[in-house]
Amino acid sequence: MTDSLLPPPPPAYEPPPAYAPAPPQPASKEHRGRAVFAAGILGGVLGAALVASAVYLYPPTRTVVTKAPVSQPGKITIATGTRSEPVEAVAIKVTPSVVNIGIEQAGYNPYTGGRSTQVVGNGSGVIIRADGYILTNNHVVEKADRIVVRIGDEDVVAKVVGTDPSTDLAVIKVDRTGLVPAELGASDSVKVGETVVAIGSPFGLDKTVTTGIVSALHRSNLSQDSGTITQYTNLIQTDAAINPGNSGGALADLDGRVIGINTLIQTGGAQQSAGIGFAIPIDFARSIADQLIATGKAVHPYLGVSMATVDESVAAQMALPVGTTGALIEDVVVGSPAEKCGMKSGDVLVSLAGEPITSVEDAFAAIRSRKVGQTVELVVIRGSSRTTLSATLGSDSAT
Repeated sequence: MTDSLLPPPPPAYEPPPAYAPAPPQPASKEHRGRAVFAAGILGGVLGAALVASAVYLYPPTRTVVTKAPVSQPGKITIATGTRSEPVEAVAIKVTPSVVNIGIEQAGYNPYTGGRSTQVVGNGSGVIIRADGYILTNNHVVEKADRIVVRIGDEDVVAKVVGTDPSTDLAVIKVDRTGLVPAELGASDSVKVGETVVAIGSPFGLDKTVTTGIVSALHRSNLSQDSGTITQYTNLIQTDAAINPGNSGGALADLDGRVIGINTLIQTGGAQQSAGIGFAIPIDFARSIADQLIATGKAVHPYLGVSMATVDESVAAQMALPVGTTGALIEDVVVGSPAEKCGMKSGDVLVSLAGEPITSVEDAFAAIRSRKVGQTVELVVIRGSSRTTLSATLGSDSAT
């Protein structure tokens, strides 16, 4: 169960082999209507899917936490002991750990009169263990009847270990050992302006390397597809060229450490890079991958409410103070952490764990970035007063 009232259903569209989450909104809010594509599946007509859902990115609400110095531009030493230009060295180090994922679906074969599978799209993946475990996006593999991974010059059939649609992450496995796993970095040490390298299979062109900088941090986006809500939390924004087919690939720093899993692009309308791409931070992706490998599923913090964003119309109807923004609590689940802490229908959530809440997206991001069992302080507007509550987050596995 999710902690949100589902947004209005998007207009009808023709679904390609994979979906793409709703368009993030730049901080300036000047580009509403631009489409966001999941950069993963490239079908026979070169398609990551457009979803016309009216959900937008809001300015980041969290501060950057730096725990370790990030790498500075310059030359790095690769495993062979030779020295190369920075991006070249990163490419040499990381490309063996990034694979092309071919997606096949079953269908009628007019030549044989029977059913067979055929390639309908592609995405990317990052090898995270030498014994064949590969991290990718859920939207890359969710509609596949057969998954084929290119390992060197060999095509190897992969099986799904586990998927987590609510975070758009998945782990697949090939029956191979001795693979080269990527070195995973620390995404919480990333800084705006540092050079990054994206590696993946845009338009099916595997081992493609592009470069750019970190354009922004802590972007969040909420989308709905087929009744499933996907919450993208604290995304890394980059201007490195990311196109359909890049989803599930690596975003690496200049030390050749993977700091993110490329997932979304924003475009002015064509299915191609517009210099605005988004990656799921590797710290978060790694925690989900560990759960998927261990149990085949992932659990997430749970509050137990359905919510709607407070806009001017809602504020007027509820006679809220002028300028009030937040997440309106429309329903509280019986027995949930929200009910236990005293939250009520009609409350307006304006702060969670010290973070300002101005929308449902903010509330989702603040909850998802916590841990199951963590106690958080909630500030709500109830009538004409502000009330502070304390909730211990539960697990969505119990819902």
